[in-house]
Amino acid sequence: MTTIYIVRHGEARGNVERNFHGWFDSDLTENGRAQIARLPAWFRDIHIDAAYSSDLKRTKETAEAVTRERGIPVETRADLREIHGGAWEDVPWDDLPVRFPESYGNWLERPHLLEMPGGERMTDFQDRIYGAILDIARTHSGQKVLVASHGTAIKVLLCRVRGIPLSEMPGEKWCDNASVTVLEVENGKITVTVDGDNSHLADISTLAKQKWWRGGKDGE
Repeated sequence: MTTIYIVRHGEARGNVERNFHGWFDSDLTENGRAQIARLPAWFRDIHIDAAYSSDLKRTKETAEAVTRERGIPVETRADLREIHGGAWEDVPWDDLPVRFPESYGNWLERPHLLEMPGGERMTDFQDRIYGAILDIARTHSGQKVLVASHGTAIKVLLCRVRGIPLSEMPGEKWCDNASVTVLEVENGKITVTVDGDNSHLADISTLAKQKWWRGGKDGE
């Protein structure tokens, strides 16, 4: 059995400025760096054999917060990136329904039909993330692996694992920045054993300071 610890990147500029950042390579905020500084304590008693992140700065820095003192290199993979937003990239969330009413409506209510204008289909994105996790599990059979990725990536992955159709994804919860989700993978079957634990964040939780997620409308 392979155990995969998926960490959502620490709070980044897009999360507080409320701009859509999929492939846009934004930096962590000061609070985001404080969040990832708490991750080593979460992993204190956990052995890690290998580490991966998407090839964007915010995820690589998050993974390195855990691996640096252990001397474990972080391997980057483009297939762990957030959804490619195309024309949505770096656009304020408040502007999206005005500029892109059809695709924004699909994001909110029909994500199974969503194709980002100039970007990626939600269905292809889910296949990409799911395939990346299974490939990492096969490569590290029987080991414990850290994976740093993104909010929507984790959400679509958990929908696939739980058999929840993408049409129902808007009702599923968002994981907090720098939260930890634990998966066990055996014979290609994935089981969720920890779901978005953010207990280590307390006063610096991003979601605790924001209200948008209660309606389930957006993330990154």
